Amino acid sequence: MLQVYLVRHGETVWNAERRIQGQSDSPLTEKGEQQARQVGERVKHLGITHIIASDLGRTRRTAEIIADACGCTVTLDPRLRELNMGVLEKRPLDGLTAEEEQWRATLVNGTEGGRIPEGESMSEMAARMHQALNACLALPAGSRPLLVSHGMALGSLVSTILGLPAYAERRLRLRNCSISRVDHQQSAWLAEGWVVETAGDISHLDAPALDELQR
Repeated sequence: MLQVYLVRHGETVWNAERRIQGQSDSPLTEKGEQQARQVGERVKHLGITHIIASDLGRTRRTAEIIADACGCTVTLDPRLRELNMGVLEKRPLDGLTAEEEQWRATLVNGTEGGRIPEGESMSEMAARMHQALNACLALPAGSRPLLVSHGMALGSLVSTILGLPAYAERRLRLRNCSISRVDHQQSAWLAEGWVVETAGDISHLDAPALDELQR
């Protein structure tokens, strides 16, 4: 059985400001760096062998902090990037026009094919996230990888493993530096392949960040 840990990046300046990030970037806050260190303390005894991260700065920095604790190097994989949010990237969430808010809502309300102009659909993102996850199957026997990615990206991955369409209503909250785990296995009582063991664990954090999902 292959166990893969999934970690969302630490709190960023734009998370705290409720600004849309997408594939644009914002540095970790002091709290975000502390969250990453707490992930490192949580996972350093789990036998992590590979740390693979989105190539965006906030995930790369989170991964570097965790890697220091685990004694691993970091490999970057652009397939683990956040959803491309097109023309709304860098915009304050509370400053959108009514039309822009309708575009954004199609990403979370179950609209099939929803996307922001010049952006990416949830289905397109889920496809590349599954490619990145399935690449872990080619790692040497006994590997235990940890992937560092983003809220919507990891949410779509976990939800589609559970059998939901990528565009399904978004109902899985993955806070900054939450830890999830998926396993590739064969079981008499579970479907063959990837299964969800845990999702969104924040028991290792002193206090959850106020991210873009909270009002």
